[in-house]
Amino acid sequence: MSMHKPRLRNPLKSARGLGSAKDGTGHFIVQRITAIALVFLSIYAVGLIVSLIGDDYASVRATVAHPCNAILLVAFSIAMFWHAKLGVQVIIEDYVHTPFSAGALHLLNIFVCALAAIASVLAVVRIALGA
Repeated sequence: MSMHKPRLRNPLKSARGLGSAKDGTGHFIVQRITAIALVFLSIYAVGLIVSLIGDDYASVRATVAHPCNAILLVAFSIAMFWHAKLGVQVIIEDYVHTPFSAGALHLLNIFVCALAAIASVLAVVRIALGA
């Protein structure tokens, strides 16, 4: 008669690796940090845009060219697209179950968000430098 020893390991012991990607906590923290940054940067960006309503191109360019405004607008663009990339990544991981589709969508997400962030930074730099 063969008796098997009961397994006394708790299933939580296997789950402590933060998920299959081993990076769940880091992803969560970065998403929250970008969200907090976006609260303040969004208020700033909306306030700046509202203050520029009715101004001519020269005064808008001069306002954006101010180093503080340019830096905050670039920070807003980077934080916004980084946060968007992380959010869409979670949606893909949760709702797309075919490996090929998930991989293709992850790549598309990375490229679209990176391209949009680069274009936004370039736009601010071109306006700030008057090019």
